[in-house]
Amino acid sequence: MTQDDGDLDSLVRKRVRALRVAQGWSLEELATRAHLSQSSLSRIENGQRRLALDQLVTLARALDTTLDQLVETADDDVITSPVIDGAHGAMRWLVKGDPGMSVVRRRMTEPPPENLARMRAHPGREWLVVLSGTAILMLGHRRYRVETNQAAEFPTMMPHAIGADGGPCEILGIFDRDARRGHQREGNDGGGTQDAGD
Repeated sequence: MTQDDGDLDSLVRKRVRALRVAQGWSLEELATRAHLSQSSLSRIENGQRRLALDQLVTLARALDTTLDQLVETADDDVITSPVIDGAHGAMRWLVKGDPGMSVVRRRMTEPPPENLARMRAHPGREWLVVLSGTAILMLGHRRYRVETNQAAEFPTMMPHAIGADGGPCEILGIFDRDARRGHQREGNDGGGTQDAGD
């Protein structure tokens, strides 16, 4: 076994124990859920028993996680920097755990358009939180005030736009894969709506 293998083995054992403790489960309780004997689980956690793939799969399922998450190691690039989008006054981050998701930070000074024809609709879901100021979220014919520290989540198939209310506001938006694609397409068509992902 290489040093890396030993490190991974130790990490997985610690992770199994940490997840069990976080759930508030005793050795006996997790052993029952994973169809193992209590002594087998204890030896697995303490490094006195070899880790078998079938047991890891069973333990992952019992701990409500996946095998991939149970054995994943930390990347060297834990910290990432944003991509600056000067044309739209936004900063963007990709979410590594789900490459289809992205995070956008944007400062807005203009109110959203009232005209439905200037709002955008596309597949996906969007989540946003107001970091400062007050934002107005337009969803179809409905108008929502979103105050500092409040969040909103909505399907982007509904015509939508967001803008400031009575002064600048700053938002952080999270887009799933489909919403991100929709916003990327919108950014290329010359439209000037105050949509969170533009």
